Amino acid sequence: MSKLSTYTIKGIKKKTGIDLPKDMGADINMRLLAQAIRVYEDRKHPGLSKIKSRSEVTASKKKIYRQKGTGRARHGKISAPIFVGGGKAHGPTGVKRVLFMSKKMKEKALKMAFSLKAKEGKLVIVDGLSALKKTKDVVQMIKQIANSEKINSKTTFLFALSAKNKDTLLYLRNIKNVVTIPFDSLNAHNIYFANIIVVDKEALETKKEKAVPTKENNLSQKRKNTKSKTKIKKKVTKTVKKSEGSTKTSKKGKDKSK
Repeated sequence: MSKLSTYTIKGIKKKTGIDLPKDMGADINMRLLAQAIRVYEDRKHPGLSKIKSRSEVTASKKKIYRQKGTGRARHGKISAPIFVGGGKAHGPTGVKRVLFMSKKMKEKALKMAFSLKAKEGKLVIVDGLSALKKTKDVVQMIKQIANSEKINSKTTFLFALSAKNKDTLLYLRNIKNVVTIPFDSLNAHNIYFANIIVVDKEALETKKEKAVPTKENNLSQKRKNTKSKTKIKKKVTKTVKKSEGSTKTSKKGKDKSK
C-alpha cells in the first residue's frame, strides 16, 4: 500500500508517513470509477426542463389555407414546429431517467478514488486540526503543504473533517480555494475532481475503531440476540398453547351437542 505524507498544523512534514488503510484502498478499475462519476453528475441536476409540443401551444387549430390551388406547400395548423411560435419537436418532456448504482459499487468506487489519489500523491493527512484557532494559521499551513508537495497554493484544497473537529469549519470557510466536507459524506466524485485532499487524522482513527469491533461489543451483541430469541420463543409457545386450548373447547362443545 502507498504511504501518505502527514503534516502538523504548522505545515511541517513528519518523517514517518501513514499507510493507506486496507478498507480505504482497492484495485483501480477506471470503468467502474467513470460509471460512479457519471451517476453523481447526473444526480446533481433535477432535469425538469420541459418544452411545449404542437398540441400544447396556444394557436389556432384551423388549416391556414386550402390544400390545393395556391401553388404553395401543403400545411395544416400554424402550431406545427416548422412555423415561428409553433411547438418544439423532440424536446425534453420533463421526465428524468434516474441513473442508479448499488451500495457495493459506490463503496468500491470510493476506495478506488482514494487509492488513485494516494498513487498520484494528492492525498495528505494533517494531525491536530482541533488546535486551529485562526484562519491565518490555516492559510500558512496550506502554503507550507503546497511548497513541500510542489503544488500551487492557489489550487483547490478539499478538507475532509472528522465529526469531532467539525468546528474547524469556522476557520476554513473564508478561504477562497478551500472546500470543506465531512469525512463520512465523501464520495468518488468529490475525491476524483479535487486537486489535493487533506484528511483529518482523527477521521481515520474513528474509521479504524468502527472497522475493528472489540470483544466486549461482540459479547453484548450476542447477549442481545439471545435475549430477543428467547422472547420470541416464549411468545410463540404462548400463542400455540392458546390455539390448542381453543381447539379443545370447541371439540367438547361439539361432543355435548351430539
